[in-house]
Formats: sequence, C-alpha cells, structure tokens
Amino acid sequence: MTPSLNDAAVLEISDALTQYDPVMGLEVHVELNTKSKMFCGCPTEFGAPPNTQTCPVCLGLPGALPVVNAKAVESAIKIGLALNCEIAEWCRFARKNYFYPDMPKNFQTSQYDEPIAFNGWTEVVVDGETYRIEIERAHMEEDTGKSTHVGGATGRIHGASHSLVDYNRAGIPLIEIVTKTIEVPPAKAAAVARAYVSMLRDLLFALGVSDVRMDQGSLRCDANVSLKPHGSTVLGTRTETKNVNSFRSVERAVTYEITRQAAVLNSGGKVLQETRHWHEDTGITTSGREKSDADDYRYFPEPDLVPVAPSREWVEELRATLPEAPSVRRARLQEDWGFTDLEMRDVINGNALEPIVATIELGVTPAAAKKWWLGELARSANESGQDLDALGVGPAEVAEVQKLVDDGTLNDKLARQVFEGLLAGEGTPAEIIEKRGLALVSDDSALLDAIDRAIAANPDVVEKVNSGKPAAAGALIGAVMKDMRGQADAAKVRQLLNEKLGI
Repeated sequence: MTPSLNDAAVLEISDALTQYDPVMGLEVHVELNTKSKMFCGCPTEFGAPPNTQTCPVCLGLPGALPVVNAKAVESAIKIGLALNCEIAEWCRFARKNYFYPDMPKNFQTSQYDEPIAFNGWTEVVVDGETYRIEIERAHMEEDTGKSTHVGGATGRIHGASHSLVDYNRAGIPLIEIVTKTIEVPPAKAAAVARAYVSMLRDLLFALGVSDVRMDQGSLRCDANVSLKPHGSTVLGTRTETKNVNSFRSVERAVTYEITRQAAVLNSGGKVLQETRHWHEDTGITTSGREKSDADDYRYFPEPDLVPVAPSREWVEELRATLPEAPSVRRARLQEDWGFTDLEMRDVINGNALEPIVATIELGVTPAAAKKWWLGELARSANESGQDLDALGVGPAEVAEVQKLVDDGTLNDKLARQVFEGLLAGEGTPAEIIEKRGLALVSDDSALLDAIDRAIAANPDVVEKVNSGKPAAAGALIGAVMKDMRGQADAAKVRQLLNEKLGI
C-alpha cells in the first residue's frame, strides 16, 4: 500500500459514519508539577534556558543512579483514586528501550505490566448524555527531552538542515492515563474524545497535581482510532495520532482519522498501523513511523530502582484528600448558580466551567460570568479556532471588566469593545478605556444638553409623550444614546428625560 493512499483522500464524515463504527483508545500524558524530576533533583521550571536543568542522572551518564520522587508517587496514587482505579500494593519500573535523540539514556524509565493504578472508570457528559469511560491503567514514567528541527518548512526532521536538543524536559515526572476501548454512538465519538480530555484537565487541576497547560505540553493526548464495518465485532487496524495539545484539536484529529481511514478502506486499501502527526494549520494527520508493539520495546525490570509498595493506610489517607467527583461538583455548581440544564450543558460543552468558576470566585455573579465567557469570548474562540484558555484573556480580566460595568464606568456595549481590545492585546481594561475613550459620560450637564437636542429634533415624539403616551419617550432615549455614541447610562438618561418632560 502506498503512503499516498494512506495520506490523501478523505470521505465526508457523514458518509464515513454511515458505513463504519469508530473505535477509540485515548492515552493522556500528564506532566506533574513536582519541584524536581522523577529520578533526580533537577528543577522542572518551564522555559529555562536549554540544557540548564540537567545532571548525570537525567543525562544518563555512566554510574549515575536514579531515586524515585516520592511526591510523584503520591500524585500518581491521587490520580488513580480519582479515576476509581485499584492501587497496586506492589509495582515496579521497567526500561522501555528505543532510540530517540531526545532521550539521552536511549531508554525510558516507565512502568509496563505492573502499573501503580489500574482497572478504573470515569464519566463524561456530551449533549446531556453520560458516557462511561473505562480506564485500563495510569502508570508513572519520565518525559523525554525536546528536539527542534531547524531549516525545514514543516518543523519536522524531514527537510531540516539540523536539529537542536534540549534535555531540560528529560526526566520530568509523567503519568500516562490509558483508556480501554471506547465505543460510543458513531456520531458522538469525536465529541466524547474532546469531553474526556477536557474532564481530565479539570480533574487534574482540582487535584493540584499538574498545571495542565496544554499550550506548554504539560497535558497532551495520543488518540488511537480504528474503524470497523457496521455490525462487525472485529476491530480494525488502529493509528495513533501523537501529542495533540488542545481540546479542539483532539476532536478534529479524531474526526479526520475517521474520514481518512474510511476513504482508505473504501478504496480497497489497508490502514497501516502507525503513528501519525497532527497538523493544526491544515487540520490533517500525516504518517510518522510504523507503530511498535510492546514486544518491540524489549521491556525488562529496571535494576537500579526498588519496587514501589504504597501502604493501604497511606492510600486511604490520600483518598480522604480527594476533591468532589466532577459529576457531583457540576450538579452542586448548577444548583448554586441557578442554571438550567440547557445552560449548564452549554457551559460544559463550551469548556467554560473552570473559567466561570474562577471568575465567580473573584466576585462576579454567575449570570455575568456566563454572559462573557459564553458570549464574547466563546465567539472569538470559535472564530479563531482556539480553545478558551488560549485566548489570552483570563478570569481576572473578565472580573475587572464586569466591575467597571457594575460601578457605572461601562455599559455592556462598551464592555464588548473593551473585550475586543483585550483580545487584540491592546493592554489592560483601564488602558483600553483610556485609549479608545470608552468610559460612560456621568456629567449630568452633558446628558441634559443631549436631551435638549433630542427634544428639539423630535417635536412629534414630545407631543405624543405629552398627550399621554409615555412609552414614546423610548425614541428620545435612543436619540440621546446615539448622540452620546453609546457612552451614556440609559437608566440615567431615562431619569433625566422623565424629569425634563414631567412624566
């Protein structure tokens, strides 16, 4: 089978789903927020100069011996418990052997057949329906370094003139969360994948074990997708799309693989078992390398590390520290906020739960927080093809803008212009208001002058008001607001107008 056949044509998603059922398996890698690496004392600060956070252990130098990070083990147990997993009474690390230039030891210290957490489950909600996701395992391992390929057009090694390797990330603690086979109604597959990663992000953040910054790679998803004909029980050949790093991209990558694999099968071809690269700019996947099976990695027990045997007492102590389950928390928040089922569904589907929670904690009412996050900000995210958390506007800015609305400095129309400036990177809300001249006019004399102009220009409306039709005054208020370029408090204008006309 030629690579072009596996990379080129796609079917429409509706056509693909009328013929095939998608089957998924999701592997989510979580960088823990420990202060030191998994097996050494090197710091884990993001963005440090290249190769400044390394030592003989994480560089794999001869004679260097690793030691397990106890905080990472604690975090792994908490993640396993939150996913309703069994926690191993005894487990150990293994060496996963492969050659990557960004893994200085030429093997990864991971867990193979003896993970610390296994046989769990969780749930996600999509369009009001709850889907159960079975968890195969959550195991501990270390992250790799980072390669930057220079000189090519795609950022990949093919066509690059040279590559740079930064080992700062090598050895940072990782938890890999692996689902069992996921089979849901075909039309819901991509949305369930997105909802699952979103739910995990919220859960891990609540646990306090990771900063879950997808833009920095501390949470990333490998999406395994295969197709089987309707009614068949035989699983198809899977592909693994690597390192997808946004909720939107997870949904798009799964959708693309369904349409691509369907086209390959319909053409009489065979889907290759391979890893694939996701291209955010074009919305497609391309072939990476032939996918290895477990035997190809030549796992064997890590001889330099003792087994991990968490006591049952410690496990129960950690269980007692867990936050609310996501479903329980959502129900509580919905009741506290007074949202309808439809409103809460919009919040969840829009991945706006955590931003709204954080905004409310800063003193904003639930209704106002929802209005901005599901209104102006969600619209901008959709138009730019981004997730909400990638917009560069956070709960603090939303709370500041709403405070200016509450104290009468802005109205909603002017606040929308402030958000426009925030999204364009024009500065703080105060700076944007000053630059754009957006503050409401609070000077009664200026408002009265505008009212006088409106009365003079609309004698017929004034006559209607004086003849016992006070509702006609709305046209005068509109004229004043237009005169003031929207920078007047409509309630204040109405008050002054009523006083002026004696109504």
